[in-house]
Amino acid sequence: MSEVGLKDLLQAGVHFGHQTHRWNPKMRKYIFAERGGIYLIDLKKTLRELTKARELVHETVRNGGNVLFVCTKPQLAPIVRAEAERAYYVTERWLGGMLTNFQTIKKNIRRLKELERGADEGSFEFYTKKEQLLLEREREKLDRYLSGIKDMTKIPGLVFVVDAKKEEIAVREANRLGIPVVAIADTNADPDVLTIAIAGNDDAIRSVSLITRVLGDEIEAARREVPKGVEGRDESEVSTYSTETGEAEAAAPARKKKRPKRRPKPELIKRRLHPTDPEPGTEEAAQAVSEPETDPAAEPDLASVAVEAGSPPDEEPAVSAQDGSDDSEPKKAPGDGGSP
Repeated sequence: MSEVGLKDLLQAGVHFGHQTHRWNPKMRKYIFAERGGIYLIDLKKTLRELTKARELVHETVRNGGNVLFVCTKPQLAPIVRAEAERAYYVTERWLGGMLTNFQTIKKNIRRLKELERGADEGSFEFYTKKEQLLLEREREKLDRYLSGIKDMTKIPGLVFVVDAKKEEIAVREANRLGIPVVAIADTNADPDVLTIAIAGNDDAIRSVSLITRVLGDEIEAARREVPKGVEGRDESEVSTYSTETGEAEAAAPARKKKRPKRRPKPELIKRRLHPTDPEPGTEEAAQAVSEPETDPAAEPDLASVAVEAGSPPDEEPAVSAQDGSDDSEPKKAPGDGGSP
């Protein structure tokens, strides 16, 4: 583990900031003075924040977390890539959702490993030339953007950013997920969105190389102290190309559970009131309960009664004596008042 002092920071040019008209007032506490139209950064505060960053990186790696280096500046990408070989890095372009939509990124990583394994095994030899060319272009594109996180199986525990203003999307995604962010913050950056802001020059090659090398050495030293079994399974050991090892079963869609049918409950149906029924608790409801309802279907049919008595249903029933006339006796003529 390398030790860094104020002299090393001064020789690397960490103290040079941006021009005075390109500054963020929130970085006022890290500015030492103004010389020749540029701001000079207080290296004592830079060294203090760098020490805090080393402690945070050491604790994160010791607990089994990963560190992701982010730098998409073309002139600094090779340096960060060389120092971040001991961790994970993004140096070409930050894909939107690389942290917040990590499940989709993992699918692209799986696709990249499939193409690499297919090329190594010679599985694409029987394809046409055009198909082989398209597969090779797809592999190169995925490798260019995802080669630094190809072996990252989970969301990192810490993100180190070079130039927090340029990598605004990465910082925003990390803050949304609650991931600590350590960044080299120049005089135009916003330190409020950073967990630890290392005030320094984020454009000079020597400055970025020095800070990145210090954090890389801290990661390597912390990994020696990691107890066994903390880091979990590596995704590189999992087969992703061949379907003979059980990948087809993993890709099979899960069966949906059948929804149980609702059974009718008679006791609940009886409780439901008809719109014409009286409201419970009123006198009408009590009277309806006391008087049994007559069923019109239970009334006897006159035709059926006549059939059971033996008379044809078409004959009219005899009129009772209450009407004052009897059809069984002959009618008397007028004037016939006595017996013959």
